[in-house]
Amino acid sequence: MPQYLRIRWAIAPAIAPRPLINCNRCGGVRPYRCSSKFRVNANGKRIDAWLIYRCADCDNSWNFTILERRNRYDIEPALLAALEGNDPALIHHHAFDAVALRNRIGRIEEFADVAIRKELLDGSPESATALRLELRLDAATPLRLDRLLAGELGVSRSRLQGWEEQKRLVIEPGNTKALRKPARNSTAVRIDLTGEADRDAILSAASG
Repeated sequence: MPQYLRIRWAIAPAIAPRPLINCNRCGGVRPYRCSSKFRVNANGKRIDAWLIYRCADCDNSWNFTILERRNRYDIEPALLAALEGNDPALIHHHAFDAVALRNRIGRIEEFADVAIRKELLDGSPESATALRLELRLDAATPLRLDRLLAGELGVSRSRLQGWEEQKRLVIEPGNTKALRKPARNSTAVRIDLTGEADRDAILSAASG
């Protein structure tokens, strides 16, 4: 029975997605970058708040709605303070929410660059013959799972595919063509490395 080295990869997109907007200054569709600033407007007891984006070419602004005509007394004081103070964590939360941005504007530009923090959870690299990776994503990424694994483990994508066909690579939860789809939060990948000449190198790369 394989002895597993269990590792968690905490994965964070490194570049925020950019909405593709018809810029009225440039006269065509341009990517807009997050300015890392909120705009908060009060009209009596009603509050509006936006995350400001700017055209990558001409700096024209576009506002991504966060709050719309909300009663001040229905807003958590901590949230209002975070909006008014341009809280970095709140900006990051909204700037990296590709789903909300796509729902609002339709087209976005996404980037596959990620930062990965690797944490050993259980097992010993010296005695392990198999690998269990637990993926935790703090935001969606377009990076395909096979590209992620190949880059971080130092193996080819065709080798990963071969392991999968031999049932030596198992993805949980399993779905059709999971290797060729973007990496997803809470995915687990099990790889049996029994008999692989570069097992130690792969385990070392997996654990960072």
